[in-house]
Amino acid sequence: MKRIDIGDATHPLAEYARELHDEPLVVTLGGKPVAALMPVENADVETVSLSTDPKFLALIERSRVRLRTEGGVTSEELRRRLLEASPDQPSRK
Repeated sequence: MKRIDIGDATHPLAEYARELHDEPLVVTLGGKPVAALMPVENADVETVSLSTDPKFLALIERSRVRLRTEGGVTSEELRRRLLEASPDQPSRK
C-alpha cells in the first residue's frame, strides 16, 4: 500500500489515479489516514456508491440478521407465491 502526506500530494488527482495499478493510495495528515484512492474493477458508479453508503450497509446487515433469526424462503417458493398472487398468470398445477 502506498502512502502520501497530504502536504506532499502536489500532482493532479488524475496522475495519482493512473499510477494506482493494484494497490490503494492512502493520503495521510500528520501520519493518520484521511482519505484513500482505490482501484476499482468490475464495478459501476452505483455499485461503488452503495458499497460505501452507511445507510445501505446498515440495511444489508439488518437483513442478514433477520434472515439468520427468522429464516427465509427459497427462490422456488418465492416464484410460487408470486405466481399465486398474480391475477394475470394462468394457474400452474
